[in-house]
Amino acid sequence: MPESFKDQQHPQYKSDRQVVSQLLAGEASDYNLVELARLMTRYDGFPGARDIQADLKKALARWQLTEAELFEKTRAIHQQGEVYKGLGRGREDWS
Repeated sequence: MPESFKDQQHPQYKSDRQVVSQLLAGEASDYNLVELARLMTRYDGFPGARDIQADLKKALARWQLTEAELFEKTRAIHQQGEVYKGLGRGREDWS
């Protein structure tokens, strides 16, 4: 199999795995919704981290949302204010 077809390890995998586990155990709060949307954006089309991608879809299904509904809700959440304010996140992390 050519090298280009092998799954890659995402540099944020370890910390993202912890967040995803929290999402699966948590409720659909504003914070959890924006974290889910952020990670879905990060891993969209990423050639690897298949477990994270599957678990993100599980969280979406658990909260009975489609991707379109999730992104619609999170756009509204971000328009209302800074959901990350006071959490020590001085920068956006979309990489």
